[in-house]
Amino acid sequence: MSRVRLNNEYRQKFFNRIKSTFEDEDTQEREAFLQSREDVNEAYEKVFPLMKEVVQRSNPPEDVKILRTFKKKYGSVCDVVAKDKCFYFAYTDKNKKDVDEDVVEDQETKSHFDLGLYGSLNGNDSYHNSDDNKAFAYAYFREELKAKGCNPDIVAQMKDKDDNPHKTKHMDLNDKALGYSGYSSYNSDSDNNNGMTKNFDSQWNVDIVGTSHCRQRAVACSQKEYEIFMGWRSQKGMLVAKHQTWISSLNAQYQKVKEGLKAYRYMEEAIKFCQELGIQVDEAEMVRSNSTGLMIYEPTNLASLIKGMKNKTQTREQKIVERLKYDQQQSVN
Repeated sequence: MSRVRLNNEYRQKFFNRIKSTFEDEDTQEREAFLQSREDVNEAYEKVFPLMKEVVQRSNPPEDVKILRTFKKKYGSVCDVVAKDKCFYFAYTDKNKKDVDEDVVEDQETKSHFDLGLYGSLNGNDSYHNSDDNKAFAYAYFREELKAKGCNPDIVAQMKDKDDNPHKTKHMDLNDKALGYSGYSSYNSDSDNNNGMTKNFDSQWNVDIVGTSHCRQRAVACSQKEYEIFMGWRSQKGMLVAKHQTWISSLNAQYQKVKEGLKAYRYMEEAIKFCQELGIQVDEAEMVRSNSTGLMIYEPTNLASLIKGMKNKTQTREQKIVERLKYDQQQSVN
């Protein structure tokens, strides 16, 4: 039997099989990523009750109830209460000395904290198109995006590269799949999000009084509370970093795989390469599958399968003939 020569289609089949296997391997990088995502969930569950408590200290629920009563009575002129998931928290250090350490000054430390899926990772509230914030959303819902045929690894894959149409296309598809359409305003009641983004964000809403964007008036908290909030935000950044490390590791391996497959001339070499990697494939499987790994049926079997899928209209006479054939077969058996 003649040796099967590799071509671009066969090489792509082998690469896709190897790529799929590598993504599912329990490597240290992958486990660190998955653990970081669990840590994010735990951090959210711990930080939200505290944030809610701090917000309600400055926006008592009884006051919110009264203001909503006024809105119902007087209309939009009293529309000063809304649900929000992003807040400015601040604490004052009363023991801060000046440069000469003579005069004690009060120093306010504040930052923006957004509990939303696309919330800022650095405290900047102008984050609509930030790659880091989107990278968190993609990493958090990675499996869901993969199931929808999207590429949740696109930001990690394009790290340190200039924006380009390929990157933009996949990010737009991810945002659409997650139901993210940007914020029409900083008020969570007014955004246009839906689907997974809306469901995620709605878990973290708190009633707050104010009329400015993000209810920008700083909410007072203690230094300890502020540090807890900073720790939660750092945990979100850690997920992005762990995802980046894993994908960078995979990309380095994929590059070597492509170089190797490009150098091989015959299918037997590619098969041996896969076997050395612990991936079992055979020549028949590669020949009878397309570039995505789907099986290609033998022509006669495929034609028979398609014929069996058709809903044919039969006359009464045809049905009688078919029945007689069936009865004869049964009597022989």
